[in-house]
Amino acid sequence: MALPLLELNPTALSARVTNLSVGSEEEPRRTPEGVQRSPQAMDELIERAYRQIFFHAFKADREPGLESRLRRGQISTRQFIRGLLLSEKFRRDFYRCNSNYAVVEQVVGRVLGRPVHGEREQIAYSILIATEGMQGFVDALLNSPEYVDTFGEDEVPYQRSRVLPGRSLGEKPFNQQAPRYSSYWRDISASRAPAGPFSAGAQLERGLRSPAWVDGQPPKLAQTLWLGLAAIGGVELLRILITTAAAMLSTGSPG
Repeated sequence: MALPLLELNPTALSARVTNLSVGSEEEPRRTPEGVQRSPQAMDELIERAYRQIFFHAFKADREPGLESRLRRGQISTRQFIRGLLLSEKFRRDFYRCNSNYAVVEQVVGRVLGRPVHGEREQIAYSILIATEGMQGFVDALLNSPEYVDTFGEDEVPYQRSRVLPGRSLGEKPFNQQAPRYSSYWRDISASRAPAGPFSAGAQLERGLRSPAWVDGQPPKLAQTLWLGLAAIGGVELLRILITTAAAMLSTGSPG
């Protein structure tokens, strides 16, 4: 039976927000509901969404299909965020590089704009990922009262912090606190690295690593193909040697 999610009902939107920051001009500005965004404002919203979810807005990682639907009003900002979280880019660079615990930290920080609220919440969401997959986890966050009440349908999530006027220095932004992957991925990658005389070369070892390798061995199909090529090469080499030897003997014999 899956572990239920937290039963804690916060009395305020910031009940689980532990970050501290200093009020400044860089504070996120919410767009009043019902206001039609200009093309420039829509561009800025899309850029903020990419930076919030991917931590950057590189052209190679953009989702033009989602952008087009958002600009035409076919999907809301919340649905656009959902599309980015379930994109191949996010799965490849974040989901597959981390354990479920680390994925919870990454996604909660990006979607709810706060750190994970204790080990209990982390375990509950980790089990949710294991039972319902990444899509179930993302939908649970985006449909949660905390997200809807804080960001609504048309606001890009942002890092929520408690502002202390008397504090001169805030905490690091989430994108500086959460690396793309942790030591977990490095350890897994090392266990999948091929064993052999090249293992001492760090650069070459990184080049030979593949997620498809398990326990230092390539897939069965790759092994079969390699053995077949080796056998064919051996037979061909033997044929060349025999042909060469026969030619030498025939040349040296009296005519």
